[in-house]
Amino acid sequence: MMRIRPLANLLVRAPRTAAMSDSVKSMDTTYMEIPVYPVEKPQPLETRKARLHYQSRKRGMLENDLLLSTFAKKYLDSFTEQQTMMYDRLINSPSNDWDIFYWIVEKKPTPQEFDNEIMTMLKKHAKNEDKILLSQPDLY
Repeated sequence: MMRIRPLANLLVRAPRTAAMSDSVKSMDTTYMEIPVYPVEKPQPLETRKARLHYQSRKRGMLENDLLLSTFAKKYLDSFTEQQTMMYDRLINSPSNDWDIFYWIVEKKPTPQEFDNEIMTMLKKHAKNEDKILLSQPDLY
């Protein structure tokens, strides 16, 4: 009888750093910063909202993808220009997605610069008090 080995056993196990450059080998990957987006860059409101819908859906961290994309789907289109800028600053200024997540679920205190009406709405949205089944909206 022929035994089938798991695919993982067939792969050659090479050292993880074998194909990495010297600069990458010495990089501390335990804390990777998100590239800074120029939030203050002039942009038409509808273009900004379209970008924020996409950025809310594609954060890179599933927890934030779910929270932010469903929040944006529910509220972003009705935001004023000022509220849209607050949301833009919130999701594009912090350099770590975990910070945003912990502020939203109230595991860490929200810094004063992000403690505004949008964060209050996000915290309430994350509590999902009505126990609504949430799923990420489709990308257009």
